[in-house]
Amino acid sequence: MYETFTQERITQLRMKKDVSAREMSLSLGQNSSYINHIENKKALPSLEMLFCICDYFGITPREFFDEGNAAPRELNDIIEDLKSLDAETFGHVAALVNALKKKSP
Repeated sequence: MYETFTQERITQLRMKKDVSAREMSLSLGQNSSYINHIENKKALPSLEMLFCICDYFGITPREFFDEGNAAPRELNDIIEDLKSLDAETFGHVAALVNALKKKSP
């Protein structure tokens, strides 16, 4: 289960970042087909390489394994911005988010 998730999650995040498997492989200091082998379910990254992959995407391992989060980096950025808001403004943002949730299918 986690093997397939890991391989599919790398594909999802790579496509969101709009980089090729070759480009990502080389950026990680690996051979040009490294990510391709992972995405085609021929290999899994080592734990050390998984950490490097998370760094490449600018996310934590926790965010990587949060399968319900399609945009982990963006969510993390929003959370950091929310931390700087005063209580009143934060309340307005929370109300807006709740209103948007009610409109979502």
